[in-house]
This record gives sequence, structure tokens and C-alpha cells, in this order.
Amino acid sequence: MDIEIDFEKSLEENASSYFQKSKASKKKLIGLKKAMVDLEKKASKVKEKPKAKPLAVKRKRQWFEAFHWFNSSQGFLVIGGRDAKSNETVVKKHFDKDDMFLHADIQGGSACVVKADGKEISKEVLQEAAVFAAVWSKAWQQKLASVDVYAASKEQVSKKAPAGEAISTGGFMIYGKRQWFRKTPLRFATGLLNEAEEFSAMAGPPEAVKKNCITFVEIVWGKEKKSAIAKKILQRFEKKTGKRTVSLDDLISILPGDKLGIRGEF
Repeated sequence: MDIEIDFEKSLEENASSYFQKSKASKKKLIGLKKAMVDLEKKASKVKEKPKAKPLAVKRKRQWFEAFHWFNSSQGFLVIGGRDAKSNETVVKKHFDKDDMFLHADIQGGSACVVKADGKEISKEVLQEAAVFAAVWSKAWQQKLASVDVYAASKEQVSKKAPAGEAISTGGFMIYGKRQWFRKTPLRFATGLLNEAEEFSAMAGPPEAVKKNCITFVEIVWGKEKKSAIAKKILQRFEKKTGKRTVSLDDLISILPGDKLGIRGEF
């Protein structure tokens, strides 16, 4: 190793200079070793950190998801307005010939339509739709055990009011004889649909949810916030599938009321 000597300095001064440089190099080496140890510890923690669950795959939303909806146990689509404005949209844009209209016999509720799609709507399908209409009415907020629900055909539902009267947004006149479903129980459930590995949450009458979904829970009146119940339901969905399936916001949007409970899988 070559050593440079400064001839303008004495031998002792040259030796002292190299001694100081040696001390500085040792400090740098100690600092470097400490940095390497810290880096190895951080790398070890990163390796030990559990892998995050994969995010739910984004899917194309169907047009009817803008409303309350469910698929009946016999495969009929049932939709209902979320408020007065969407009640108007359901009836004006999506209520076709051979479809059936349902509404709870109480002030304030969803205007529901069973889509026929060229098939005959059975009484069993109407009964499920009646339960749906009952839940999405003021009867749920009032915690009524049951409520009367009526059904009407396309020709019976009108925005034309009697002379001297007016119909507000989301309101309709029903003419002629209605089909009644007396004392319809307020029973509700939510479950997870799996269509070709595309997941979505569905809420409706227990019989329909049980028929269509891979896992499900019954929704009842309770003391917990809707968001807390939704999180518990999502945990059930993840336990069933091993992955995130639907968003929390989507699930919250299909649950009725504010304070809820779950009865468990049935």
C-alpha cells in the first residue's frame, strides 16, 4: 500500500494526520454496519407481514341495481323505487305490459314491479314480491309484524287524478279491483350471488335469497347500526369464498332501516 508523505510536515504531524483519518473511517464503518443491521430488520418485518386480501373484482353493474331489487325463487326480476323520484322512474320507464305492480297499503313505500319478460307471473312470485314491498315501506320503520299489500296490472295504474285532485311525484292512482295479500309478514334476508365468479349481494324475501345465493343471513330488527351489521355480513361472505366479494357501501344500500340484527344462516 502506498503512503503519501507531506514533506512540509514533520513525521509526527504526518502520523497524526493518518491516525485521525483512520478514526473517521472506523466511525463510518461502524455507522455502515448499523445501517445494514437496521435494513435487515426492516426487510424481515416486510417478509413476515401477512398478505393483504385481494380486492373484489370490479364488475359491470346491471341497470336494475339503481333500484331495490331481487330475483324471485322462480327467476323473475322484481324492482322497487328507493324514493319518490325513483318510484316514478320504475313505473314510467320499467313497467311494461304483463308486468305487475305492488305497493304496501301504508303511506310511504316502494313502488314495486315484477318483470314478466313474456312469462306468466304465478301467485307464489307475487307473494314474494308482496313481502319485498312490505319491507320497503314505512311498516319496517314502525316495526310492524305484517302489513297488507296489493297488486295491480299495468292498465290499473295511472298518473291521472280525479277532478280537483293532484298526484305528487312517486304517487299513482289505482283503478279497478286490486289483488290483496293480507297480513304480509315483514321477513327479509341478504345473501351472496355467484354468477360465473362475479359476486353481488342480493336482499329480499328469505325463500328467494335461499334459492339464489351461496350463503345468506336473515335480517331482523336490532340495536346495531346498519354499517356494523353490513361488516358482519361481509365477514361471512369472505369466510365462504376466501376473498372480498362486494363493497361495504353496496351492501349497506340494500339493507332496510337503521338499527338491525342478524339471525344467522338458515
